[in-house]
Amino acid sequence: MIYIVIPTYNSPYIEEVVNNVTRFSYKVIVVDDGSNIPIKLKNTNIEIIRHDINLGKGAAILTGAKRVKELGGKFFVTMDADKQHIASEIKKLIDAYKDGTIVIGNRNFNTETVPQSSKFGRKFSNFWVKIETFLSLGDTQSGFRIYPISILDLPLKKKRFDFEIEVLALHVYNGGKIVDVDVECYYPPTEERVSHFDKLYDNIRLSITHTRLIFQRYLLLRGWLWK
Repeated sequence: MIYIVIPTYNSPYIEEVVNNVTRFSYKVIVVDDGSNIPIKLKNTNIEIIRHDINLGKGAAILTGAKRVKELGGKFFVTMDADKQHIASEIKKLIDAYKDGTIVIGNRNFNTETVPQSSKFGRKFSNFWVKIETFLSLGDTQSGFRIYPISILDLPLKKKRFDFEIEVLALHVYNGGKIVDVDVECYYPPTEERVSHFDKLYDNIRLSITHTRLIFQRYLLLRGWLWK
């Protein structure tokens, strides 16, 4: 069984996203991270887990991971609830997966609807992750990923958007591998776009996370002398 974990918070597109995924007979676990919008989904291949309050995207992914582990899964796919990730592209991630590996879907940003700020943000993130892990990855901001269940054994502290950076570095420090694969995506025009990324606070959180990871990597020699 292939498990798809979809964290969501007040997404008006969640039903559309889930219905597209279930066309491929995957098991979908929706983690409702304290939404005010009621989610109405009826399908035997869909399970909804709800956080009473908003805990953050990372916390929602970890909740989904724990459920996958309970169900006996060894890995799971994550995708966002904003229509950006295309269900038919999941197979590309699965084909690239090997035991214990994180797979990242590199989104095709060669479309007019992708703002320059997003392109810059991806390059900026890729640069710092390369410094932290020595890996040249194409899209470290992509939420379209496969995670092995072993991420639950990592000493993860971040629970919001900064989780997606921390988990990459700690996975590598623990001896894990990361691969990426090119995927198509739908980057909606401005009027359709839904994002809960706070440009001030989330960028501050990301900066703090990168600083901490670099300190651990180069001054404490994490990944070299200890995990």
